[in-house]
Amino acid sequence: MSVVVMTDSTAYIPADVRDELNIEMLPLNVLIDDVSYEEEIDLTADDFYPLVRKAKELPKTSQPSIGYIKAQLEKLAANYDAIVSIHLSSGISGTYQALVAASDMVDNVTVYPFDSEISCMAQGFYVLEAAEMAKSGADAPTIMNRLNEIKQTMRGYFVVDDLTHLHRGGRLNGAQALVGSMLQVKPVLHFVDKKIVPFEKIRTQKKAIKRIITLFDEDASTGKSMRAAVVHANRPQEAEALKQELACEYNNVEITISYFGAVIGTHLGEGALGLVWYMK
Repeated sequence: MSVVVMTDSTAYIPADVRDELNIEMLPLNVLIDDVSYEEEIDLTADDFYPLVRKAKELPKTSQPSIGYIKAQLEKLAANYDAIVSIHLSSGISGTYQALVAASDMVDNVTVYPFDSEISCMAQGFYVLEAAEMAKSGADAPTIMNRLNEIKQTMRGYFVVDDLTHLHRGGRLNGAQALVGSMLQVKPVLHFVDKKIVPFEKIRTQKKAIKRIITLFDEDASTGKSMRAAVVHANRPQEAEALKQELACEYNNVEITISYFGAVIGTHLGEGALGLVWYMK
C-alpha cells in the first residue's frame, strides 16, 4: 500500500520539511480588508502580523471548500492507494468535516481522516510522525493506530496577550472574555473536547508561562523521551529564551520553535505564547 500524508496549513510545518517528508497541504483562507489569502502560500506569519496592525477590522478565516479538497484528493489518488489526512480540531473549524465529505466523493483511494482535536505544532507533531512512518513503509492502519496512541499524551497550553480576538472570533464565550478583560487576567488556555477553554486564570503573563512550565515538568521530569515545541505569535525572542531554558533543564526532550500563523493568529492575536508536547 502506497501512503501519502496530508494536513492543512494550521499545522505550520515549514515548506522544506513538507517537501522532505512528502507532506501534502490544504491551505485555509484569510480575508484581510477584502483581500483573500491562502495561508502559508500567499501569506506567511511574518507578513501577517504587520498587515493586521494596519487592517481596518479583524481578519476573517475560512476552511477550504469541499470541491477544492475533492480535487486535491483526486490528484493524489492517481499515485497513492491511501491518504492519511490530519487536521485541526473539528471544534474550531469545519476543515475536518469538509475532508470527510470530500473523501466520500473520491474513488480509487482510501482516505483516513484524523481529527487532531488541537492545532499548530501539536497538530504538526501528528503529521511529522505519520509522514516519517509512511516514508519507512508503514501502512495507513498502522499509522492511524500510532496517531491515536500519541493522542493519549499530547498536551498543549498557551496564553494570549488579549482575549478580544478569541471573543470576537467566537472561540471563547463572552463571559470568559469579559472577566479576563476587566481583571487583566492572562488565562492559561488549552483544548478540551476539541474546543479552546480556560485551564486556569492567572493575573500576569509571566506567571502564566511559569504555570505552563510547571505542567510541562510533570511529564518531562519522568525522564521519558519527549517532543516539544514553543509556539509564538510574533514573539521570537521570548520563544527562543523559553526554548533555551527548557533545553538546559531537560536532556530527554527534543525541543523546537514553531509559530501561530495567520489563521490561528487571527483568533489568538499577536503576542500569544504556548508550549506543546507529547511522549515519543
